[in-house]
Amino acid sequence: MYNAKVKNYQREALKTRVAGADRYEIIQMLMAGAIEKMVLAKVAIDRRNLEAKSEHISRASAIIEALRECLDFDVGGEVTENLYALYSYMMDRLLDASVQNDSAIVDEVSNLLKEIKSAWDAIPVDVRIKTLNNASQDASHG
Repeated sequence: MYNAKVKNYQREALKTRVAGADRYEIIQMLMAGAIEKMVLAKVAIDRRNLEAKSEHISRASAIIEALRECLDFDVGGEVTENLYALYSYMMDRLLDASVQNDSAIVDEVSNLLKEIKSAWDAIPVDVRIKTLNNASQDASHG
């Protein structure tokens, strides 16, 4: 009963955060969520809890796929192409980790995503605001 109430509270808190977030913050939340799911997957592999492992790897893969689908090839050029390939590689490696029950592969993918996230987190706020403003102006003129 207590767990259900805590999970419900967490779910509502997340909805509130997402509702007030800009694109940069949503991507940060997605990356953090995928990293969290990989931590849980690693624990499940180490405990030989195959059901939990499958669930957490599946959710991490779905988040990475969502990140890949958010990429804007019109704006990002070569960086976007490289990220697309890297996200695809990560999804393949998570499948390998699931099939092989190998937490080291989960670590590899988690570390790659942490590197991407740290670069994303380092984008200065003024650059984020300028980019968001340019995107909204483009949308209103399109």
